[in-house]
Amino acid sequence: MSVRLVVADDHRLMAEALGTALQQRGHRVLGVGSPCGAVLDLVVGRRPEVCLLGTAGGSDDSFDALRRLRRERPEISVVVLGPLGAPGRVAAAFAAGAAGYVRSDERIEVVDRAIARVRAGEAAVAVEVLRAAFEHLLWPVAEPDDEAVRLLRLLTRREVQVLARIADGEDTAAIAAAMRIAPSTARTHVQRVLTKLGARSRLEAAALAARTGMLDQLA
Repeated sequence: MSVRLVVADDHRLMAEALGTALQQRGHRVLGVGSPCGAVLDLVVGRRPEVCLLGTAGGSDDSFDALRRLRRERPEISVVVLGPLGAPGRVAAAFAAGAAGYVRSDERIEVVDRAIARVRAGEAAVAVEVLRAAFEHLLWPVAEPDDEAVRLLRLLTRREVQVLARIADGEDTAAIAAAMRIAPSTARTHVQRVLTKLGARSRLEAAALAARTGMLDQLA
C-alpha cells in the first residue's frame, strides 16, 4: 500500500536515507527535512497521511513540534523513531500524540509495517519497545550507555567533531570548509572515524552513533 508521507529527523543524512528507502518501497515521499522542529514547515502545502519523526538526538523540540502538528493537522498520523533504552521518551511520544514508536535502528520492513498500521488507524509499537520501557522503569540504570562511552573514548577530539558533522550529513568538502582543514585531511579523519567505529560507510557510522546514544553525548 502506497502512503503519502513526510520524513523529519534532527540529522539530515538519516532523514534522506530513510526517505530514499521508503520511496524504493513504493511510498510517495512528499518531503524530507531537518531538524525535527521544522516538521510544521515541511507539511505546509502538502497533504501527507503519515509523518515519520526521528528523535534520536534527544531534543525536546521534536515533541513540541509533534504536539503542534497534532493540533493543527490532526489528520496526519505520526510515527516516532527513537532509541530503545529511553522509556521516558516513549511515554512522552505517545503523550504528545504519536500513533506509533519504532526503534531508530530498526529494519526498514518494520518501519514500513508501522506506517501501514497507523495509516489504518491502529497503534504501532513493538513488544520489545514496551518490554524495554517497563524493565527500565522497574529496574532503572543510572549509568550512561557503556557502549557510547567506550566508542567515544576511541576517538580523538578532532574525530569526535568529524563524527558530529558526518551525522549532520556533511560531505568531505563541507567538513573541510567548516573545520578549516584540507580536503585530504578531512578524508583521513573520516576514514579513521569509520575504522575505529567498525563502520563500512558514513550512514552506518551515523546510525551507530544514534543507536548507542553517542550523539546525545556529543550534544
